[in-house]
Amino acid sequence: MANIGAVNESPAVDVRKVLSGKDGCLYDGDGNMLATMESFTGQANITNANFQPLGSAMERSSMTSYRVTLTMSEIVVYDSEFFTMVMKGLKTGIMPVFNFRGMIRSPYNGKKEQVVYRDCVPDGSIDIQNMSTGELYKRSWSFICNNPPELMSTIKSTE
Repeated sequence: MANIGAVNESPAVDVRKVLSGKDGCLYDGDGNMLATMESFTGQANITNANFQPLGSAMERSSMTSYRVTLTMSEIVVYDSEFFTMVMKGLKTGIMPVFNFRGMIRSPYNGKKEQVVYRDCVPDGSIDIQNMSTGELYKRSWSFICNNPPELMSTIKSTE
C-alpha cells in the first residue's frame, strides 16, 4: 500500500538487512584471508576534461583518466608478509606487486559481491612503525592498482 502524501513511494529499506563491516573481508591473491585488516577501501578517482561546444551555453565533460587506489588499516599481531616484502623493496629498490580480492557477503541471501584488484603496488605513505600509548598497534597501507578492478560477482536481491 502506497503511503498517501509521500513523495518516495518505494518501500523502506529493511534495516535488519543493512550490511556492515562484519559482512566483508579482504583476501590476498592466493585466497588467504587477511584477518588482521581492520578496514579496507577501494576507490576510483575519475578525471574529466571539460569543454564547451560552440553555440552551446552548457559545459560538458569527458573522462580522460582514472586512478584506482586501495587503502587498508592493519591491526598488527605479527609482521605480515606484506610488511616483510615492502621492507625488502625499500632496501633493493624493487617494490613487490600484489593482487587482492575484496568480498562482501549478504548473510540474508548468501550472495557475494567480489572485486579483484590486480597489480597493486605500494603508493604514498605506509606506516613502518606507528605506536601510541594505550592504543592498538596499527599499520596503514596505501596501494595504486595498475589494472582496472574486476567485478566478479554482485549482491542481487532475490526479493
